[in-house]
Amino acid sequence: MKFFSKDKVADEQAKPKKSQLRDWGEALIVAAILALIIRTFVIQAFKIPSGSMEDTLLIGDHLLVSKFIYGLQVPFSDEPILSIRDPERGDIIVFEFPEDKDKSYFKRRDFIKRVIGVPGDKIEIRNKNVYVNGERYLTPEAVYKDGNMTAGPRDNMPLITVPQDNYFVMGDNRDRSYDSRFWRFVDRTAIKGKAFIKYWSWDSEKFSPRWSRIGRMID
Repeated sequence: MKFFSKDKVADEQAKPKKSQLRDWGEALIVAAILALIIRTFVIQAFKIPSGSMEDTLLIGDHLLVSKFIYGLQVPFSDEPILSIRDPERGDIIVFEFPEDKDKSYFKRRDFIKRVIGVPGDKIEIRNKNVYVNGERYLTPEAVYKDGNMTAGPRDNMPLITVPQDNYFVMGDNRDRSYDSRFWRFVDRTAIKGKAFIKYWSWDSEKFSPRWSRIGRMID
């Protein structure tokens, strides 16, 4: 007949608990690594904080952004790899705000705008009308909420040429958007991805979801 001390019995009972805790810990670590990989290279969620893209995107819209369509951004490298295609005119992109490039990583802001000019394009704005390569460029999503009132570079911009590896972007809410008309271009390396779907939308004024916008693709 074998006899066990109380201490030995306690040790045997503790082993399964320790093993279970270790399994949970490993699962959480793996999940965190996978989430980080997905967020870095595949898709990322963003929330619209301002009205510069109205009425295409509203304050409170939550978006998913494809990060791989323009290529995977390798850490410590400016060159994307495995790019499906380059940003095109009409794409809605999320990018690191150019005026924040000298700030610390945690203080940099993300902006979202529509691509109007790609490398080599000649852009001009006359009385709110946008011209690309000499032809008037019309987008059905563009709105002008200040009517015919014109003001400075917002509504009249001399002819400029988009440099190589840069993009000219504007908000769809043309009268209330701080965009390339003021600070010029977005560098290719600052682009984080293309917005493609609204997965959630919250109306803070009515304190309710905007059901009709949820699950809608972004044009």
